[in-house]
Amino acid sequence: MITAMLFAGGVGARMKSTDMPKQFLEVGGKPIIIHTMEHFANHSMVDAIVVACKADWIDYLNSLIKKFNVQKVKSVVAGGENGFDSIHNGVMATAEFSKADDDIILICDGVRPMLSEQLITNCINDTKKYGTAVPVTPSIDSLLYSEDGENCNKSYQRSSMYITQAPQGYTMKNILWSHEQAYKRGITNPVSTSELFIELGESVHIFIGERFNIKVTTPEDLQSLRANFYYENYKQFAREELKYGG
Repeated sequence: MITAMLFAGGVGARMKSTDMPKQFLEVGGKPIIIHTMEHFANHSMVDAIVVACKADWIDYLNSLIKKFNVQKVKSVVAGGENGFDSIHNGVMATAEFSKADDDIILICDGVRPMLSEQLITNCINDTKKYGTAVPVTPSIDSLLYSEDGENCNKSYQRSSMYITQAPQGYTMKNILWSHEQAYKRGITNPVSTSELFIELGESVHIFIGERFNIKVTTPEDLQSLRANFYYENYKQFAREELKYGG
């Protein structure tokens, strides 16, 4: 069984949206999280979807799921105090029906509306083969390290640096082990699931992701996303005009 577990429990402080969490902002006529969910709902290899949502927005999300007729949604559960707690709640909800050790969970931010079918497929296939699968893109920028944000005396070799993306794939055996160990060892808020595995002394398999697979975090990300949807709609309009001789 393959389950997509989306976490959308945050408020999006960096988006500077005061009245609505960023995952519910509309782009191209739909909330961002619905775009993200639809990529998994429409994928032939994905069997179920679980969402960990900010508790007081669950009813609203359920109404959106019904409005846009998003299929395969197994459950919507409350998020936690931080990102890791939200993921944990979603993992535990998935474990209620996904019982086999080699079942796969795809952990993804709810704000990845540019996911491609091929990226999801690659993640699933690599998880089946390696037990973990994390999409990355090679860093195209030089990297400097600073503890105080003002002074720097250390740099990193760009050719060995990678930017992590999502979805990140794990077998249920691996993800349940990592969460059990995190709580045993007092690891309370790892930045991502892949970094949790590394902190636990494990390695993760990486594969090349897609640069267009943006995570909508800042107002600039939202502007880029809306520009892309406008461009795609314009191309569709132009094709129809040519087809019908407009």
